[in-house]
Amino acid sequence: MKPIYISKDTELFIAQKSDLKLPYVGGIVAGFPSPADDFTFERIDLNKIIIKHPDATFYARVKGQSMTSDFEEGDLLVIDRSVAWTDNKIALCFVDGEFTLKRIKMEGDKCFLVPSNSDFPIIEAKDDNEVVVWGVVTYSIKKH
Repeated sequence: MKPIYISKDTELFIAQKSDLKLPYVGGIVAGFPSPADDFTFERIDLNKIIIKHPDATFYARVKGQSMTSDFEEGDLLVIDRSVAWTDNKIALCFVDGEFTLKRIKMEGDKCFLVPSNSDFPIIEAKDDNEVVVWGVVTYSIKKH
């Protein structure tokens, strides 16, 4: 991944095009194994599945604690700038000179950026603060 922005709170990376097809075994049964489980029937490229708009997509790594109900520190997010932000979407926003990850909540003609951790303040998008939605989170990748 090629970094495009790194600060103490934010890491953004370009989603680079690649062609990597890995074995796909279909549905995994969480019970008794089937004799057919030894066979791989197709190969898939995750980039083609999760990146719908390559020129408008980038990655970000979660830092901080404001969205702990949704993401853990270190999770990798796929963010698409071409997806329209709407109520209840999680978005990477640029607020008063800093990036932040928040859930968008619309109430009438007001827009709020809401953390999932109640220890952090809700941000209202108003005339006296700069709020830009950079992109919408479309996938998260978690290490187990």
